[in-house]
Amino acid sequence: MAAAACRFGDEREDEPAKVARVVGSELVDTYTVYIIQIADGNHEWTVKHRYSDFHDLHEKLVAEKKIDKNLLPPKKIIGKNSRSLVEKREKDLEIYLQTLLATFPGVAPRVLAHFLHFQFYEINGITAALAEELFEKGEQLLVAGEVFAIRPLQLYAVTEQLQQGKPTCASGDAKTDLGHILDFTCRLKYLKVSGTEGPFGTSNIQEHLLPFDLSIFKSLHQVEISHCDAKHIRGLVASKPTLATMSVRFSATLMKKLIPKIEFLDLSHNGVLVVDNLQHLYNLVHLDLSYNKLSSLEGVHTKLGNIKTLNLAGNLLKSLSGLHKLYSLVNLDLSNNRIEQMEEIRSIGSLPCLEHVVLLNNPLSIIPDYRTKVLAQFGERASEVCLDNTMTTEKELDTVEVLKAIQKAKEVKSKLSNPEKKVSEDCRLSAAPCVRPSSSPPTVAPSSTSLPQPILSNQGILGDE
Repeated sequence: MAAAACRFGDEREDEPAKVARVVGSELVDTYTVYIIQIADGNHEWTVKHRYSDFHDLHEKLVAEKKIDKNLLPPKKIIGKNSRSLVEKREKDLEIYLQTLLATFPGVAPRVLAHFLHFQFYEINGITAALAEELFEKGEQLLVAGEVFAIRPLQLYAVTEQLQQGKPTCASGDAKTDLGHILDFTCRLKYLKVSGTEGPFGTSNIQEHLLPFDLSIFKSLHQVEISHCDAKHIRGLVASKPTLATMSVRFSATLMKKLIPKIEFLDLSHNGVLVVDNLQHLYNLVHLDLSYNKLSSLEGVHTKLGNIKTLNLAGNLLKSLSGLHKLYSLVNLDLSNNRIEQMEEIRSIGSLPCLEHVVLLNNPLSIIPDYRTKVLAQFGERASEVCLDNTMTTEKELDTVEVLKAIQKAKEVKSKLSNPEKKVSEDCRLSAAPCVRPSSSPPTVAPSSTSLPQPILSNQGILGDE
């Protein structure tokens, strides 16, 4: 299944015949339920039915499709749950189902398709059910501007059906015409594609490994993709000039080429190790990288130049080096990381637009007077900063002013003491005594004030680990 899922259409080239087998039975209350396994190419799934369900199916097929009345094994009143009868009936019911599938090799009648759950697992059944749903309420959804949720298996089925080149209405029922799907997807603005981690339903189908094509969506403004392997998704980049918001979550791999006009991007819960492949998103202003595996932010400003909201919660960050040049940053969430040192806050303390900072559940958040010490790193802007979703109080600002005064006094004292220490050290280390000729007035050598060293930062783009 995994190998077949990596290609579009290959597994269905020969149109293998569907197979239905009755693989067992179980007693529920006073009646027997038969376990049916259906195979369609590499896909298999299980359904359960009691004999009365078979009888109802048969009656409808006799009336609608004129099949042989004697095809279904007869009812039994006495001993209907006996082991010998159940075993014989299992074989007879399997022959019955196989005969029906052979009688209708193309598109199964609606009543048979629903009996075998084709609307959940089989390509024609899935697209027919989706087309009918959109025929009934597609226009209403478009007018309301609602987010439309669809499964990867449904998109896979539509992709496969389009590649088969068959009539869009093979069943003859106008409600199930594939055109209803294409008309809807062409105009849809808000899409959510959500898969499952394991097998889907009672099948062996791994939805997150299924390939599908999104090029049928022509007007998307927002798309959310979760529990899908992004490397199997096609048609998202080239034809999406309108797309502004994208979320890719719980994905095994991230797309290497993202939409240049994206403004909102959610890449949380993806196991991301480095910030990469974002430097061409010139319009990106809101980025969610929470709950990944980021441990370094070096050079991040080269990829997120215009970012305003950045969520880095739930990563492995100890250092904030790399954030000091995100001059447009307004909102920053650093909660649930590994930040220990108060000095790290200096990297964000000078950002001119930063207003909201969250540092909860970091080691430094248990330091005594944590809030005031953090706010002090913002200097004159301390009153403008909302820390941990709590506005700064007047009492905290007073304490911040005291801390700033203490720090300034320390700096002045350090500056005053440094020249004396320098002269004393020079005299002590000099081989000749510190004596000037009497003819020359004593002069004090100017102390060499060291020039500030340039701050070195990693300007390169972070590569994959």
